[in-house]
Amino acid sequence: MSYMALYRKFRPSEFSEVRGQDHIVTTLRNQIKADRIGHAYLFCGTRGTGKTTVAKIFAKAVNCEHPVDGNPCGTCAACRSIAAGTSMNVIEIDAASNNGVDNIREIRDEVAYSPTEGKYKVYIIDEVHMLSIGAFNALLKTLEEPPSYVIFILATTEVHKIPVTILSRCQRYDFRRITADVITDRLRELTDREGVKTEEKALRYIAKAADGSMRDALSLLDQCIAFYLNQELTYDHVLDVLGAVDTEVYSSLLRLTLAQDLPGVMKQIEELVVQGRELSQFVTDFTWYLRNLLLLKTADRPEEAEEVLDVSAENLKKLQEEAKMLETDTLIRYIRIFSELGGQLRYASQKRVLVEVAFIKLCRPAMETNTDVILDRIRILERQFEESLAEIAAGGGAYLQQNAQTQVQAAVPQGKKTGEAPAPEALPEDVQAVVKNWPAITSRLHPLLRTYLKDAGLKALGGGRLGIIAATPTGEAFLKEEAHLREIRDVIRQDTGKEMEILVACVQNDPHGDVGAIDIEQLIHTEIEYEDE
Repeated sequence: MSYMALYRKFRPSEFSEVRGQDHIVTTLRNQIKADRIGHAYLFCGTRGTGKTTVAKIFAKAVNCEHPVDGNPCGTCAACRSIAAGTSMNVIEIDAASNNGVDNIREIRDEVAYSPTEGKYKVYIIDEVHMLSIGAFNALLKTLEEPPSYVIFILATTEVHKIPVTILSRCQRYDFRRITADVITDRLRELTDREGVKTEEKALRYIAKAADGSMRDALSLLDQCIAFYLNQELTYDHVLDVLGAVDTEVYSSLLRLTLAQDLPGVMKQIEELVVQGRELSQFVTDFTWYLRNLLLLKTADRPEEAEEVLDVSAENLKKLQEEAKMLETDTLIRYIRIFSELGGQLRYASQKRVLVEVAFIKLCRPAMETNTDVILDRIRILERQFEESLAEIAAGGGAYLQQNAQTQVQAAVPQGKKTGEAPAPEALPEDVQAVVKNWPAITSRLHPLLRTYLKDAGLKALGGGRLGIIAATPTGEAFLKEEAHLREIRDVIRQDTGKEMEILVACVQNDPHGDVGAIDIEQLIHTEIEYEDE
């Protein structure tokens, strides 16, 4: 006898063997036991969830000579002939290839004849959404008032394509995606019956990759067993066969990306390509990995998110570490980029290039124009600024002292000695208070505003006015916006209790350079240009 695929060999033959669809199985069994059988049913749901299987079991149960608690007995003549596919009472029709008006007219003519054996003629129309509009119209009357001995079971994966006139004439049953736990239990049961030794982790990955479809899970298991025939099926074996990637790789790639180590990221992608990993599957799994991080990051209580995540204790610990390394908006941006990438890869001829471009976007936020990247760009600038400060501090106090002395000397007018410079006390007290507390003031401002102010200088312009000298024309334009000036004045008022007039200029065209304005930072030795929050 030729080999039979696992999904065919272990197809359920009675309701009790169906997994993950208890809400449907229970209803159908109760209908059979109470003899309240409908004339038209609509089974809808994603692929591989048991629609056709349940339809066949139902056809056997309604024709069974000795049903047991709503289940077909499996031994009577009707059950055996239906199981063998030789019964004249169960007619399966593929609507994808029989979707014309003439095909439906044939059914309409056939239903006039009562069953030769058994009680019911059952028409199972698979992928019913493929019928033409004319075929649907031809089916309407028969579907609404069929003979008492006829049952229609319509199965579809795209219920939204079925006309409302058809939907209103059927009892609708929605088949749910089967959970990974249920699929794993079923795979373990079948591998034990087949005598195949498997790792639990391998079965769980297959169940997850099946995406709620029991048939897909059995097909993947069949493929893995065939590749490693007469060997234990391990997690690594499954990854090899499916072209998938271990979660260690996702963790490594994420950490390299956060460190902006672009050469390291490219090397890791090169290794995946050399190993023959499927990049589409890699992108899907990496997006799922980011989703797990987002759940951990946004959960009110970490234990709630941990219950949802289907990961080992070791991987959970890594996820918790990485969740602390990322901001929520950054994670959302990463997920957006990889979600878009998943759709692009479907039709791409150069998948590797698209994956590399996506990681370059993550490592170099300045390349992107989307608004959700602004905060990431600011964080990178802040980190670079902090690193620069650390390098300066590591150089010792001599550099700071020499630099400050040079600035003071440069500020002294020609013909005057250093000791003759105006004393800080000569400045208005309000302006002094603002300058001395400048780091604390800026720390309460918007991050983007704070970034431009870090590179700006301060000047006392007389009359209690404060001058902000931006480093670039872009910074000048940004700081001059009324909303931004108002935010700075509000924070200064909260700090000093007084309103202060603020004038903004650019260092390249400072109008106050030649009118005796005093550069506060050269006189008040607070070293504010070296402080950072």
